[in-house]
Formats: sequence, structure tokens, C-alpha cells
Amino acid sequence: MKRIAIIGGGISGLSAAFFLEQRRLAGIPLEYILFEASPRFGGVIFTERVDDCLVEAGPDSFLTEKPEASELCRDLGITDQLLGSNDSQRKTYILVNGKLIAIPDGLAFMIPTKVFPAALSPLFSWHTKLKMAREWFHPPLEVKSDESVASFVERHYGKDMLDRVADPLLSGIYGGDASQLSVKAVLPRFVEMQARCGSLSKAVIKNRSQAIEKSSRPIFTSLKDGMQELVSALLLRIPASSIHSSAPIQSVSSVSSGWRVSWKENTEQFDSVILAVPSYVTAKLLDSPIANLASELRGIQYSSSVTVALGFDRKVREFLPAGFGYLVPRGEGKRVLAVTFVHNKFPHRAPEDRALLRCFLAGTRDESVLGLSDDEILQTVGKELREVLGIKAEPGFTRIYKWKAAMAQYNVGHLERLQRIEILRTQLPGLFFAGNAHNGIGIPDCVRSGQQAASQALGVARHVSDSLLPT
Repeated sequence: MKRIAIIGGGISGLSAAFFLEQRRLAGIPLEYILFEASPRFGGVIFTERVDDCLVEAGPDSFLTEKPEASELCRDLGITDQLLGSNDSQRKTYILVNGKLIAIPDGLAFMIPTKVFPAALSPLFSWHTKLKMAREWFHPPLEVKSDESVASFVERHYGKDMLDRVADPLLSGIYGGDASQLSVKAVLPRFVEMQARCGSLSKAVIKNRSQAIEKSSRPIFTSLKDGMQELVSALLLRIPASSIHSSAPIQSVSSVSSGWRVSWKENTEQFDSVILAVPSYVTAKLLDSPIANLASELRGIQYSSSVTVALGFDRKVREFLPAGFGYLVPRGEGKRVLAVTFVHNKFPHRAPEDRALLRCFLAGTRDESVLGLSDDEILQTVGKELREVLGIKAEPGFTRIYKWKAAMAQYNVGHLERLQRIEILRTQLPGLFFAGNAHNGIGIPDCVRSGQQAASQALGVARHVSDSLLPT
């Protein structure tokens, strides 16, 4: 019987465990244990109900177009709990010179697909608008080497598009910096469109028929009782005997008979190990004879984030602009990176007489915010909400969630680093990696990562060179 250890009880580790449980129930002889260092499973996924509002501490949804999370919900029997975003109210603003300006209609991430809304928008200078027009005539360009998102965007659409749209969007998603992030890792579809059509706008227009076909689907999907519902459903389907919480792993060592995992005062042998933890944790835990592996894993940088939820009364709700919220370019000199109007984004997140806001801070440009006290963070958020939205009322409740070094940064050269890690990993059969450092940071990406690692662990044939193993 094959024994598999899964280290890390976030969504990647839970997805791996559920994948293995399905195979075990199908008759495959295997035993697995899921280890989590903290008392709680789910990683950054955590939902609270506060004053009749549903508050997400981490991600509030997943991209509908990526199927893995929806398919997992189907396998768990909770598709009736899926909840789409209120796309009829979807409007996002950019803070420019202290004022909110709506992103023009037809802007697909940063790609203008409608001429008049972009041409008439005060978001862009006339120089940028001319650059958008010229972009239609870009010839196909295939670039072999990696480059930053910043240089890619600026080449196509100019500095306004970079500073006012692309960088704030990526800061909100990755907590990162467009001048550091890899375009091949972060925007691979854009790279493919550039190689095929040259003009990104032209490529999107060519694909519009497919986009129209999918337009009836909501952009974001969540669950009625919050993202925690996904974690709870997974835990219900994984036997209690297969999960260990409050079990921090001390070391993972390759031995001739497989893998030795040590935690607290215990040591067990396994045929395979799935490390579904941040890469810097993997590097620390892994007692590997492959010297470069730990170095490559540590080379993946991470950003931190702080999420602040605030509940306000009806007067504030009626006073707020329509839409999903706003993004803040770094040139505005604010510490709040983005604000989501949760009561608009999803139904049933707040009573009709409440406003629920989520504010995001930190990221690679402001890691020091994690060192502030809760009072200092609330003072900062309150001051900036007054300056931008004119909110003078005190919130009925607040919640602050700090996530240190939680989001992998796909910096220039990231895909090449992953290739080097994979080559080194294959020299240690039975070892597999999962998590947001590998091929996607969203929930569907992490689900896929965990499932792929579990599938590989089931099929591994162990042939270890004696030179790599301890005697």
C-alpha cells in the first residue's frame, strides 16, 4: 500500500487530499496524511460573519473562466451554493489626482476594445490615446527572452496605461510591481497575442465572437456562505484519521525506503511527499542532497498583504458611488492599494441597510505596514477613505487580517526558475510541489496544482541513485 504525506493544509493541500481520497474510495490501495502546522485548515481562505455581514479575510471569489474550482465544487456536491458576481453593477474606478475616474467601457484588463469610450475617457492623456491608435498597426512580434510587464505594457499602450491601469491591477492581484513581474508568467495570453497578431486590441477583437459566447457567465464566482464553505466541504469528505492539525513539520528527508517526515516527537515513513507550502518553507523543511534545489526555491520572492473590512450604515451605502470599488496607482502616495464595495460585488454579503468595504494594504511596495498596530492601520484606512470617498462616519465594525509572505511573486525569469526547480526535483523521486508559487496564484490554479501533484504521487516509480541517499 502506497503511503503519501501532504504537507500544508491550504487549498492546494486540501485539493490533493480530496483527489487521493476519491482514488482510495475507487479501490486504489493507498494511505495519506495531510499535515497542517496551524489549528485551522484553509490557509488564506477564511470567512467570518460579523453583524449580519459576510466578511472574507482572504480571497472572496475565483475567476469563473478557470474551470478547476467550479469542477471541484461539482465533485463536492456544492454547485447549488455557487454565486456569481453582480456584473450588471461592475464598474471600477482609478484614483487620479485624488479623484475617482471610471475605467472606460471596453477595456479588457488593459486592452482597449472600444474606440470611443477610451478616446473620450479623462483617464488617459492624448499622447496615450494616440499610442492606443497606433497599437492597432503593431506587426506580430515574438520575443524569446522574458521581460517585465511594465516594459510590455508601455511598448503597446504607453506610460499612462502602465501607471494608471496595469500596475494598480497587478498590485491588487499579486501585491507586486509591474516593473518586476514577468510578462510570460503573469500575462502569457498577451504574449501569445503579440506573437500572433502584433496588436493586442486587434487580437481581442478577432476573438470577440468567443467572448460574446461566454459573456453570460459572471466574471467572478463565490459561494453563498463565503469561500470558507469550500474548505468546510473538503474537510467533510476527508476522513478525520487522515488529517493532522497543529502539526508543524520539522524536516522532510529522502531515505532509501522513501521519505521520512518528522513532526513534534513523531517520525513516519512515506513513499511520496507533496509539499503544498510556500517555497521558502519547502526550502527550510527539505533535507535534500541536491544543493541547488533549496537555493532555487528561496529565490521565489513573496509579498505580504493586509485586508481591512469595515461595516457602515445605510447613509454611507447611499453615499458611495456605484460599482465594485477602486484601485490606487502608486503615484497617488496612498497606503491603501484598493477598496472593494463588497455589498455591490456580490449579493447577500451585507443587509440592504449596510455598506461593507474591504481595503487592501502592503504588497512589495509597503511591507512595513505589517509592523503597524491595528489602531495605526485603522487610522490610516480611515484617513484615506475620508480623503477619497468623503466617509466621515465611524464604522460599525472593523476586522483586520494580516497575511505575511503569502503571495508568490512571478518576477522576470520565473518560468525559467520553475524549469530548473523541476529538473532538480525529478532527481528526488517521490517528491512533489504544489501551491501558488507554481503556475498560477488563483484558487483554480492552486486546486489544479494540488490535484496534479497528487496524481503524480500516485504514479511515481521510485528509482533513487544510491549516491543521493543517506547510508
